[in-house]
Amino acid sequence: MTQLRDKKGISQSELADKSGVSRVMIGKYERGEAIPSIDAAKKIADALEVSLDYLVGSTSQTAFDKRTLERIEALEDLEENKKQTLYDLIDTYIRDAKTRKAYSL
Repeated sequence: MTQLRDKKGISQSELADKSGVSRVMIGKYERGEAIPSIDAAKKIADALEVSLDYLVGSTSQTAFDKRTLERIEALEDLEENKKQTLYDLIDTYIRDAKTRKAYSL
């Protein structure tokens, strides 16, 4: 949680204000002195704009913040041909990025 909070550029106090969880408890969670309840963990995840799975490290897709997940869910509601067009575009960008990475080594 500390790394994610630092990455977002917010202090323990700011996280406490955003989540409604005390700064003292956030400090204890970060030092491993306490384990948050599900409710507290959900509030912290919401304040950090990540999923609960992401916060607890249960997902291998660490880059999936809430905004990314919302976009993926919205994609699923599109008409099939529009969804396929977007997937094709995404696949093209991913392929190009992998190619650039392979040749830069």
